[in-house]
Amino acid sequence: MTARAARAGQNGDDLDVEEALALVKEHPGGTPGTPRHPRHDATDWAEARAVAERAPRHGTARRTGCLPPVAVPLGSALGLTLAAPLTALTDLPSFDTSAMDGWAVSGPGPWSVRDEGVLAGHTAHEPLTDGGAVRIATGARIPPDTTAVLRSEHGRTDDKGRLHVTAATRPPHTVTHGQDIRPRGQECRSGDQLLPSGTLITPPVLGMAAAAGYDTLTAVPRPRAEVLVLGDELLAEGLPHDGLIRDALGPLLPPWLRALGAEVTAVRRVGDTEQALYEAITASDAHVVVTTGGTAAGPVDHVHPALRRMGAELLVDGVKVRPGHPMLLARTKEDQHLVGLPGNPLAAVSGLLTLAEPLLRTLAARPAPEPYTLPLRDAVQGHPYDTRLIPVALRGDRALPLLYNGPAMLRGIAAADALAVVPPGGTRPGQEAELLDLPWASGGIGVCFT
Repeated sequence: MTARAARAGQNGDDLDVEEALALVKEHPGGTPGTPRHPRHDATDWAEARAVAERAPRHGTARRTGCLPPVAVPLGSALGLTLAAPLTALTDLPSFDTSAMDGWAVSGPGPWSVRDEGVLAGHTAHEPLTDGGAVRIATGARIPPDTTAVLRSEHGRTDDKGRLHVTAATRPPHTVTHGQDIRPRGQECRSGDQLLPSGTLITPPVLGMAAAAGYDTLTAVPRPRAEVLVLGDELLAEGLPHDGLIRDALGPLLPPWLRALGAEVTAVRRVGDTEQALYEAITASDAHVVVTTGGTAAGPVDHVHPALRRMGAELLVDGVKVRPGHPMLLARTKEDQHLVGLPGNPLAAVSGLLTLAEPLLRTLAARPAPEPYTLPLRDAVQGHPYDTRLIPVALRGDRALPLLYNGPAMLRGIAAADALAVVPPGGTRPGQEAELLDLPWASGGIGVCFT
């Protein structure tokens, strides 16, 4: 057996990339000939993403494809999507309030100041009489017959206890009617729509909901995801040894799936047998089952046989993308899908962004990210007939392609801000390329991994 043949069963993804790059080199300028590739019937990359986005909408009762709405306490709603419009349950503010610390005054000055003050959270106070004033705190309820609020820094009291205006921009003893008062209903009236259905629940949305009187929100829940890590050669800890390697996807996938809007219910190691995989999938109650490895046709690649055994519907079986072309998407039950990721780490990341991201986005009713492009600083070698996803770092208004972008490598993606979508044939220096942002690059670790 040749070295090339020996490698074919071990790492088909690496071998195909090597073959593809060789083909490109045979055709200067990046224009390949017309070789017939054994996976020519794989799904186009853009179409595979569209299929994954549409997949949850297969039933007539699931036109939107998202999960049924639930009532969620405010403290648990961050990162979910509103399933109903956010409508004000009260006027905001619900009474006239002071916008500043200072004095509530009535009529023209100077004013006689009452002894007691008005604090936030207290009940209504006696009306002011013309020429009267009272100390007031920010957020406190305005006494009846108040003309304005005079800020602390704009007033002074004389030795007789009378209040005067000191602001240089105003004539002596005058205030503007309504100054520094937030009138009732200034922001909204009860029944006003504050935000539409489909809005992502961010920290400001939570604050607005609380201010508007909500204790819970009607939201689309997080899809449940379960990760099945396949491979008897994987170690959970320690240094690689004796043909065993560390499991990189067990630590990588759960937080990334959470960043994509999923609730990860379990991460399980599954033995390299068809029966073990079949039992693990059929026992899962997750909305999305994610498997690692076993999607090709090697002696321990059991994903396809297990799916056939359970009568699953294959929606995507191979994608014209490098790395990661053996990825797949299947409907295993009426309300369950399986995303089969290749076992190589960067190939698995490619599968996450190609199939898992649009699938989970639809289930969670999350808005699609706005597509954008940037010029690539350097040329990128293309595959003859497949899309390539290349880790890049953003440097000003350009994207810098990173090294260590092989299917089994994580060094490039660990330093990346995005993945560049490189079309067949490659790109020239300065050529625009579509970018897929990585969750933490734009949102920050604390925001995206909620």
